[in-house]
Amino acid sequence: MSSAEVLGQADLPSSGPPTSDSTPRRGRLNPLARYLLVRLALIIPMMWVLVTLVFVLMRVIGDPIQAAQGGRLQPDQIAERKAEAGLDRPLLTQYFEYLGGILRGDFGTTLTDNREVSDILVQNGAATLELTVYALIVAFAVGVPLGRLAARHRDRFPDVVLRLGAILVYAAPVFFVGLLLKLAFTPFGWPSSGRASTSTELALSRAEGETHIMLLDAILHGSPAMVLDVLQHAVLPAVALGLLTGGVFLRLVRVNLLQTLRADYVTAARARGVSEKRVVRKHAFRTALVPVVTVMGMQIAMLLAGAILTETTFEWKGIGYELSEYLVARDFLAVQGIVTLIALIVGVTSFLIDVIVALVDPRVRF
Repeated sequence: MSSAEVLGQADLPSSGPPTSDSTPRRGRLNPLARYLLVRLALIIPMMWVLVTLVFVLMRVIGDPIQAAQGGRLQPDQIAERKAEAGLDRPLLTQYFEYLGGILRGDFGTTLTDNREVSDILVQNGAATLELTVYALIVAFAVGVPLGRLAARHRDRFPDVVLRLGAILVYAAPVFFVGLLLKLAFTPFGWPSSGRASTSTELALSRAEGETHIMLLDAILHGSPAMVLDVLQHAVLPAVALGLLTGGVFLRLVRVNLLQTLRADYVTAARARGVSEKRVVRKHAFRTALVPVVTVMGMQIAMLLAGAILTETTFEWKGIGYELSEYLVARDFLAVQGIVTLIALIVGVTSFLIDVIVALVDPRVRF
């Protein structure tokens, strides 16, 4: 048989069954869907561990009714309060009722003012969300461009100063930074407490369709003076909380940009005569931002933790402010509900960040 005939037979399609490589993968999930399903499946046990840990820690401290009302009520009144709150039942029964309430969206009722914890989320959670968004804007505005500047001037004076500054703002307690800002700007008449002036708060609370997000309510009210007033009150707490995360973003952008600048495709771009400024902006900078998005989930958890101190320092009446008030009042049922709520928010936020990272960086899906 000639070589031409052998080649001709090799080109003919095989009459046997198709191999596994040629079989179309019908019914299989694509990598992105598989990754998201795995992350969604992992978030359920994580949530269960979080809420169980909160329940156990709140029971370790002792009787919440006795801690909150001890010395002010008679023993029979305390026993009545315990029966109303269901704390006289077996611990396992309380645990399952606690889990069932969370599944129904019921995070309990406070002891001191008889408020539903879910109502605290609606009324005060919007304030914490608003402050967190402001702080993220400050963190990106400070950390990303300064991290890029530090990478371009590696081991030179700007880089050294920026790295030291990032360490300082990250290590400094957020309440200490807040107090420094208040001392520095209050003498100049800059507002340093509350979410807005008293007149603005009263006007917005009486407006129809209140969203509890003060900036949005001021915009819907159609008053530029109110919008300016709300933004002025937000500057100092946003800077105090945003610098905490801005220092992290600065170091992340710097380190990842330096690593990206040593990549082969960046070297090839330089070899083609592309200017250094364009290499950084077009080729390296976008890739260096992927780790920033990855870490954002953890930083949002840090922002929520820092918001407790920031809201207390600036009297910003969000979830953190209410949590500190209930801690002072020793209302541990309120603390349990709010901490559980914050833990669930952090877990859901972490999952959403994973979704964003998977959409931005295809390498994560495999």
